Amino acid sequence: MTSGIPETLLSELSEFVATRMGLHFPAERWHDLEHGITSAAAEFGFRDTETCIKWLVSSQLMKQEVEILASHLTIGETYFFREKKSFEVLEKHILPGLIRSRMENERHLRIWSAGCATGEEPYSIAILLSRLIPDLKDWNITILATDINPVFLRKAQKGLYSEWSFRDVPAWTRNYFNKTKHGFEIIPDIKKMVTFSYHNLAEDTYPSLMNNTSAMDIIFCRNVLMYFSQVRVKQVVPALYLCLVDGGWLVVSPVETSQVLFSQFIAVNFPGAIFYRKDIAKSQRIEEFIPQNIYHPPEEIRVIPMPIEHIPIPEIPSPREKIKIVIEEQTASEPDAYKEALTLYQQGMYAQVIDKLIDPASHDHDTKVMVLVARAYANYGKTAAALEWCEKAIAIERLNPGCHYLHAMILQERGQVEEAVKSLQRALYLDQDFTLAHFALGNLCKQQGKIKESDRHFEIALGLLGRFKNDEILPESEGITAGRLSEIITSIKGKVMLA
Repeated sequence: MTSGIPETLLSELSEFVATRMGLHFPAERWHDLEHGITSAAAEFGFRDTETCIKWLVSSQLMKQEVEILASHLTIGETYFFREKKSFEVLEKHILPGLIRSRMENERHLRIWSAGCATGEEPYSIAILLSRLIPDLKDWNITILATDINPVFLRKAQKGLYSEWSFRDVPAWTRNYFNKTKHGFEIIPDIKKMVTFSYHNLAEDTYPSLMNNTSAMDIIFCRNVLMYFSQVRVKQVVPALYLCLVDGGWLVVSPVETSQVLFSQFIAVNFPGAIFYRKDIAKSQRIEEFIPQNIYHPPEEIRVIPMPIEHIPIPEIPSPREKIKIVIEEQTASEPDAYKEALTLYQQGMYAQVIDKLIDPASHDHDTKVMVLVARAYANYGKTAAALEWCEKAIAIERLNPGCHYLHAMILQERGQVEEAVKSLQRALYLDQDFTLAHFALGNLCKQQGKIKESDRHFEIALGLLGRFKNDEILPESEGITAGRLSEIITSIKGKVMLA
């Protein structure tokens, strides 16, 4: 099965990467694990692989070290318009109706490519949208592309590809690339449609306004879940469900389809592909969702549903559980209606939060209620309403920096970057030690190409984070710890934009 490395050591390593990165290496894949760790050991500076493994499993790794490990253990095998049937369904059945429904009101679309590898998938989505929407410049299009492998992300941001990425694609695809002496470079109009970010599905918080993972219309998470442990999948799938607006779509690979794993969604059969739709009226509650096995053939989705057995599964602490603890602490002395609304918010039941708190007669001057309603609307995909409620709160508490920070996050989600920058500047005028505002402003300045200003805000944020304990959850962050944000900022300075 393996050579050289004792199986007891590989078992420890397998358990470590499952816990820290969500990657699943059962015994039959230990050969792949051994090959990956051998190449990683050299980059870590170890001549002996066994010594490297012992160091890894006994250390508190920094984010940069996890990134190095990920670059050797993850697979970036992809190409443009991979799994054609999925893109045909997107082009013929999903996007036309979605585009028509948005033409009369807010012209916006939000799509997330989770596990984007070297970028072919999100760029394919961008190309498809450019073909379907003639007045694209009048739309606010968000295509968020994330991965755990920073090497992949850097390649994706360059947008430079070889012939191998064009296998089995329509001839017109090449119209969106410029031929160079180094390969084929994606044209600027398509490149600027995609934002690449580091995101760890196993560790990071989502949905969140902070990392732009909320209110998605479509999430592509293909050929990702198959590499996760069963325990980790139990956390990831419900979180992805919460990231979608009502009526939103989850797209997975044909080999990942499962009536059990995605029982919270409505499975919709299209010619050659199965998509999963979020329908709050028909879906199960999150706490009823207990996945068992993701390795089901595609045709299983068409059999009569069987009862879900409640198999006890050991828990791994997740960012969402941390948020739950914070909310329980926050609600200890709050009125019942607000307390119930906060609990509903944590469960992702945003419509119910709005219904419970929307009565203006009851909460006419309660800014904390207005802020919660604004957050619920934003996560529900109703950014205009979110902005209105946030501005109500600001009108009452003009000197509240948290309100201005939330205002900026909503504006950023709407694509109003300049206005978002102004709101962050107001937040910092009111509280110059507002860590998250410095971080957010650093990211926006980096987007705008203001590298010197971006670095200044990142440096200030790092200095302020030193005042917190590593495991302390930051105010306004929806669950991110000081240690995690410190790792993120350290990684993004001068590198790829991270979420």
